[in-house]
Amino acid sequence: MSVLVLCLLIAGLLVIRVPVAFAFFGPCFLYMMTSDQSVGLALRLVSNSTASFPLLAVPLFILLGSIANQAGIADRLFDFALALLGRVRGSLGYVSVGVSLGFSWMSGSAVADAAALGKVEIPAMLRAGYSRPFALGVVGSSSLIAPVMPPSIPAVIYAGLAGISTGALFAASVVPAFLMAVGLCLVVFLWVRRMPDLPRTEFSWSRVASTGRRVIAPLGAPVIILGGILGGFVTPTEAAAVGALYMLLLGFGLRTLHLRDLPKVFVEAALTTGSIMLIVASANLLGYVLARERVPQEISQWMLGLTSDPTVFLLLVFAMSMVLGTALDAIAVLTLTVPILLPIAAQYDVDPIALGVLMILSQMIGLLTPPVGTVIFVLQAITKARMAEVFWGSLPFLVPLSLLCFGIIFWPDVILYLPERLGL
Repeated sequence: MSVLVLCLLIAGLLVIRVPVAFAFFGPCFLYMMTSDQSVGLALRLVSNSTASFPLLAVPLFILLGSIANQAGIADRLFDFALALLGRVRGSLGYVSVGVSLGFSWMSGSAVADAAALGKVEIPAMLRAGYSRPFALGVVGSSSLIAPVMPPSIPAVIYAGLAGISTGALFAASVVPAFLMAVGLCLVVFLWVRRMPDLPRTEFSWSRVASTGRRVIAPLGAPVIILGGILGGFVTPTEAAAVGALYMLLLGFGLRTLHLRDLPKVFVEAALTTGSIMLIVASANLLGYVLARERVPQEISQWMLGLTSDPTVFLLLVFAMSMVLGTALDAIAVLTLTVPILLPIAAQYDVDPIALGVLMILSQMIGLLTPPVGTVIFVLQAITKARMAEVFWGSLPFLVPLSLLCFGIIFWPDVILYLPERLGL
């Protein structure tokens, strides 16, 4: 079986909405059988790809996000942000960005962020007279902060594949995540200028104090996780375990989490983890097939023959990652492309940490673009909106995110400053 036939089979399965992992598995197993390759080898490749200590952080961070969601942490952040910004015109737009930024310290997943916060924020904005495209756009684009801000699931996957420090990649992701929030707030500011009649609430210090007290304890989770990792006290896997335990005890202590909720939390975390690990395993098998057919070498020769400029290389990576992100899960794209692009990046003397941040951010943009933008489908399920309505509402917010990618390409030292200062 040729690579062309393999790719056509995978594309055909994806078009008919076969899950990504099985769209990879089927053609790859067929390739192994028709190319005199052992099926036992394929099974070993599949099982070995997930037998990694760094990847153990993935289910633990997912569990942390599931517990935070079930414990109502998003509602507490929403109430506090609204108390702070209620008197500002367009306050709910800024609140949406701020809550996503706060919840991202515990979530790590755009889909989880959009699902958890969209149920609260979109109805609130519609009741307050905000336009439907604006509500969909700001919630969808804000959710993209979660996979960039630590603890980021894609960052854990990338660090494991690239063999670099997860803590260093986390540190490098902090500045881009805050810049994402600033860029989205700028779009909110420009958009709400055309909506002068939006309601406002009176500012009250007592309300700020009462809602602020309710978020102090939940914000201890990111302090424990990032403080432990960046301070060198724990590994990311250990920090994920401590963070999940802290959130579990906090949920019981606040009485927002009960024993009867635990089966739902663990099942949700297990299902999400299973889907991610299946994608990692299938993409690893596909990567073996492509390596056997010398596809990475062909791509490397093509890129090196096309340009010797590392900036042009990064522009090509940005375009490729964003396009692949529209059709494939980010985990699949990373597992498939990192082993190919990392050796090429080394020849261009591109820092692997800068490459990782760029790839993750550009793939997140793909989550809000057709034909298979995952966040679009999540918002559709919540609001019954049309895909076109979600996309056009999100489009203005994608502009600052794209400009941020260009900033990383042309000035990578900005994101490398923090990990260098921390000695990571």
